[in-house]
Amino acid sequence: MTRSEWMLTFVLRWVGTVASLAFIAVIMPRAWMAACHEWLGLGPFPEGPIVEYLARTLSMFYAFLGLLFWLASRDVRRHADMISVFGGLLLVFGVSVLVIDIVLVMPRFWIAGEGPMTVLIGSLFLVLAGRVRAETDVEELL
Repeated sequence: MTRSEWMLTFVLRWVGTVASLAFIAVIMPRAWMAACHEWLGLGPFPEGPIVEYLARTLSMFYAFLGLLFWLASRDVRRHADMISVFGGLLLVFGVSVLVIDIVLVMPRFWIAGEGPMTVLIGSLFLVLAGRVRAETDVEELL
């Protein structure tokens, strides 16, 4: 395993593990969700089924992405193209989320962490998958 393969595998598994932790929010009691919301300084947790629906389904989506990242990490050479697609999508998502966070006037820590971190992760996926592809191409020439 090359250094680039090892680094890409590590990043995919780290991000995959963190994203998979979002499954906790899918099953946590609503009272815990409300307490987290208030602890983050976002005020009282809004009433209505759509809020809880969106929180739980988005959390499930993140958990599914985490599982996909773990699966891709099992063979980064074979999945380098798909990992690059993940990276590109994360770049678009990160920029979009940053704009949304700013427009909605989310707390500064949220704005600084969510969008930029997603852009960083997407960039790592793109760069490392590109290196893996390049190293694989060189090996095939030899």
